Amino acid sequence: MKDSRTPRGTAASGTCETPTDLKRVLGLPTAILLVAGIMIGSGVFKKIVPMAQTLPSQELILFAWIAAGVITMFGAFTYAGLSTLTTESGGIYEYLRLIYGDLVSFLFGWSVFTIFGSGALAALSFVFAQSVNTLIPLPFGGWGIKILAVLTIAVLTWWNIRGIRRGGILNNIVTSAKIAGILALIISALLFSRTAAAHALWAPASGLASDPAGAAAAGLSQISGTGWISGFIGAMLSALWAYDGWANITYITGEITNPRRNVPYAILGGVSIAMALYVLLNYGYMRVMPVSQLSRLGTDQIAAAEVAGVLMGKTGTVTISALIMACTFSALNGCLITYARVYFRMAQENVFFKPVGKVHPTTRTPHISLIYSAIASMVLVCSGTFDQITNLIVFASYGYFGITAFGLVRMKMKGRITSKVIGYPVIPWVIILFCATLMINTIVTQPRQSAIGLLLILSGVPFYLYFKRRVRG
Repeated sequence: MKDSRTPRGTAASGTCETPTDLKRVLGLPTAILLVAGIMIGSGVFKKIVPMAQTLPSQELILFAWIAAGVITMFGAFTYAGLSTLTTESGGIYEYLRLIYGDLVSFLFGWSVFTIFGSGALAALSFVFAQSVNTLIPLPFGGWGIKILAVLTIAVLTWWNIRGIRRGGILNNIVTSAKIAGILALIISALLFSRTAAAHALWAPASGLASDPAGAAAAGLSQISGTGWISGFIGAMLSALWAYDGWANITYITGEITNPRRNVPYAILGGVSIAMALYVLLNYGYMRVMPVSQLSRLGTDQIAAAEVAGVLMGKTGTVTISALIMACTFSALNGCLITYARVYFRMAQENVFFKPVGKVHPTTRTPHISLIYSAIASMVLVCSGTFDQITNLIVFASYGYFGITAFGLVRMKMKGRITSKVIGYPVIPWVIILFCATLMINTIVTQPRQSAIGLLLILSGVPFYLYFKRRVRG
């Protein structure tokens, strides 16, 4: 009997493609831009506000961004080791299947369908539509925004059904444009010099703007003691949300050329680009506006828009809205491409709806899976529940991150992974301890959201039993 945990995409199976296979057409540059495009969404434009509210120190805020980037890079090293297990699509789902079996991997895939994937697609499409509404007021108020979000998902789904190469080209164009826009904003902020008028504008609110060194010292004194630990963890959570999505490239392993080499390099390259942009951009924010002023912004205010307003006047809001449009559109396109491959792989393993495992005979894309993914996210957009779901993403995703890192240790001990893994065994254990700490902190500080997240994950058990019973029948 065939072992259900044997990877199909190994060297033993060869590299010949059949009409039921996906096409390996994405090279390393496109893969790097996919990682960067998915990561760089709207978070980097807004997360400085909650971070400034919990860490009134420029140095600690920058350190939180760097620390979150280092943790993400550690994850890249870990997944580089796991990528030698298989060249099949599905990424983390496939790694978990090979390590722990069908139930654990199914619950991960189910979490992607109910939390990560659908929630992220709904949120990104909604923010994109909001950005359009800022530039061009839409009819029908809030429903106009939802209608545009749904139409955007539908159009991008149609585009990606026509071929993975088309989706990659679109991603390359939009991601390159948004990186150029962010670099322009960074350069403007770094060249900014506070004039006497700027001092007069910010000094009454902060009382510290005229003395940056004193502001930093005062900020550090405000968070001395044990309080800074919880504040720093909270700031890191905000940063980790902005870094989220770096592992999505593993989901399309089956469509990347030379995946054992290119998938790890794509993650490292994409994370490096995002990390450099995030640190420089946040430094630029705090160069233009003091931390104390940023902390006073409301939750409905976009920090980047306020900074751009100082730099460019009224055109700043328009510029940032256009930049957020490009960022969310690019991230939405990348997520549409990647998440559908998880459901496709689940259907291939007979633990999801059977039609989802079909490949389009002409374009060689998982067209039914793309349609399922689009419908699920459209429902969340119309219901307005995606905000509650996206709050659970970091909690659930880092739980799986931890057990995936432990899986690397397990496979190395069993001799299933013989290649050298950067930082092994220190880095996997750092990730395991970090994820455990993050989960415990989240459960203690947000017990209700943690319970909801756990229930959503476990809600997949009846479906898993149904799919397994159907296969036996």
